[in-house]
Amino acid sequence: MSKISPDSAFLSNITERERQALKRLVDYTNVESLPEIWPLAAKQFGNIVALHNPHAKPEVVVTYSQLAQQIQLFASGLQALGVKVGDRISLIADNSPRWFIADQGIMAAGTADAVRSSQAEREELLFIIADSGSTALVVEDLKTLNKLRSGEASCFNELPIQLVILLSDEAPPTEETLKIFNFSQLIDIGSNHTFTPVKQSLNDLATLIYTSGTTGKPKGVMLSYGNLMHQVRALGSVLQPKAGDIVLSILPSWHSYERSCEYFLISQGCTQFYTNLRSVKQDLRKYQPHYMVGVPRLWESIYEGVQKQFREQPASKQRLIKFLLGMSEKYIKARRIAQGLSLDHLNSSVIERLAAQIQAYALLPFHILGEKLVYAKVKEATGGRIQQVISGGGALPKHIDNFFEITGVEILQGYGLTETSPVTHARRPWRNLRGSAGQPIPGTQIKIVDSETKASLPVGNRGLVLLKGPQIMQGYYQNPEATAKAIDSEGWFDSGDLGWVSAQNDLVLTGRAKDTIVLTNGENIEPQPIEDACLRSPFIDQITLLGQDQRSLGALIVPNLEVLQTWLADQNIQLRLPEAVSSETKIPRSESTTVIDLESRIVQDLFRQELIREVQNRPGYRPDDRIGPFKLILEPFSIENGMMTQTLKIRRHVVMERYRDIINSMFA
Repeated sequence: MSKISPDSAFLSNITERERQALKRLVDYTNVESLPEIWPLAAKQFGNIVALHNPHAKPEVVVTYSQLAQQIQLFASGLQALGVKVGDRISLIADNSPRWFIADQGIMAAGTADAVRSSQAEREELLFIIADSGSTALVVEDLKTLNKLRSGEASCFNELPIQLVILLSDEAPPTEETLKIFNFSQLIDIGSNHTFTPVKQSLNDLATLIYTSGTTGKPKGVMLSYGNLMHQVRALGSVLQPKAGDIVLSILPSWHSYERSCEYFLISQGCTQFYTNLRSVKQDLRKYQPHYMVGVPRLWESIYEGVQKQFREQPASKQRLIKFLLGMSEKYIKARRIAQGLSLDHLNSSVIERLAAQIQAYALLPFHILGEKLVYAKVKEATGGRIQQVISGGGALPKHIDNFFEITGVEILQGYGLTETSPVTHARRPWRNLRGSAGQPIPGTQIKIVDSETKASLPVGNRGLVLLKGPQIMQGYYQNPEATAKAIDSEGWFDSGDLGWVSAQNDLVLTGRAKDTIVLTNGENIEPQPIEDACLRSPFIDQITLLGQDQRSLGALIVPNLEVLQTWLADQNIQLRLPEAVSSETKIPRSESTTVIDLESRIVQDLFRQELIREVQNRPGYRPDDRIGPFKLILEPFSIENGMMTQTLKIRRHVVMERYRDIINSMFA
């Protein structure tokens, strides 16, 4: 992989409109590392509030001047306690102003952090600490530290940890061989020590973000300052915030998507308010944000809340709302065609666009009426000042995209992976092509290739998405084999996603070539270990998990008919099967025998119990591993029908295509 230099074409392939947008923002062209930003931001924004956590006790408010000072004191404290340039420090904590201070303080000290939530499983956290070679540990609180040290003490004691910092102000435990300090103590130590600035380059490692691998062991994504600074400099082509604009933060700060957005927005003088799922709806009204970053599930929950309110209205008003929403949906679809922003009509003629414009004008009065009677209240529920909301971490359902466009809340869908820092594509305010993942952000290249031969495909053809640019990771930490598999010799990163590109370079995603399933809450699920657990059930012959861009996992199951029929026969029940399906088990039928099919309650309940038991009994079980809807199918996956490879692996995308209608009905 080539090195990044300060004068490299960081923002190549940039349009004139994007260039003008970037000119309106604070320029960090000559900055090579994130910690360099905050003293500059302090001079520019001074007493503007940078971070505000109204839910902390006591409430936390940090200005830009205070932020730069506390980052330096945190770094100075680490240096005073023996942390050396090039060390790795594990940061195991959740959203708070102190997380941001710790993250940037660690980097300012010349070290890289390995980040994860304090809510993650103990075994996963211990693996991250060990694999990263961390010599120091910054944790949420004593509870997190005690979780890491619980069980077999030797597991923690064998780690090379020499220093622990609590982000809380709890009193550190006494009589310890480890050096343990709380946040305030570290800041005091830093204030009594002369900070040694560390010059860092674009090619230096900034952070390790661990993402799940197919073996179940996480892989450490190495992101450099060049990767992260590209995001800070390029995201202004999508959003143009002003100093003092309000941002509402709800996603995990350690996640690459939220993290890069935070770096960018805070570098521009925005005020970030912290919220949570319990408080988000009231915080939207109270703090009236201009911007918010979220995953599809967040927008779905807001949509569902609005729909619930609609259902509580008198019947006559419900009919009016339904009518107005229907007319507005026709209006926005006609408007999209007229503006050349309809994914289904990208090549429409001048006459088709003119006809759509006329239709939009005819429907406009109904849409205006809907705005006055209905949609204004929906917009009010988001605070009334939203300029754009940014959605990532999965595809946005069409009905959600339509609803928010109707109600005047603009969603800009983005795309990327942890390995791409993460943003590679985003829809723009001036080209918000619904249904797409947007155009590349500056500096980003995309190529669609045949998933088997890797030959480049023409515009409009569906294939494997390859990506290239300054935001592509340095590789997987201490895992050259996985790195070589992900990034080829020319620097192209295999996203594992399938899609196509329009003539205007809009990316449209159609599925995943690799197995990772991303739910609408942004959680990545590796299906293989869960499928393996389910196959322990004698009733399950084959299973494939589904759920990309859904709220929960689903499954297609090929039952073991012999075991199932035997079990039913013991209860004097016979299974009715199509004549084309043979079964070696023949159950004699008596007059008292009950005949049922696979959709019967007793069969469905049996398989539900089997799934619950096997999934919950597997090591490392998480709530997101639960399987929601499932469907029993009779045709086994095989090489002959194209649903298995020669090495007997299920071809998930082929199965999804074959059973598309069934899958859609499962998740409807």
